[in-house]
Amino acid sequence: MRYSELKCKDVINLRDCRKLGRIGDLEFDECSGRICSVTVPGNNKFCNLLKSEPDYCIPYKDIKQIGPDIIIVDVCG
Repeated sequence: MRYSELKCKDVINLRDCRKLGRIGDLEFDECSGRICSVTVPGNNKFCNLLKSEPDYCIPYKDIKQIGPDIIIVDVCG
């Protein structure tokens, strides 16, 4: 799977069925070439900049399933 395909999928939290957003960045291990984590940018509210959500940094081990349209993750909080 290419990054361009991966970044178009919605990331859904398994614990509360909430849509977190879409993948914005990947972190790789330089030695092994494996993905360590994915980053999902938080929602930035244009009208209320003070209440923007932080970015989600999700370890790769917390990704439970990658489907055709969504990525299911299991994260707390």
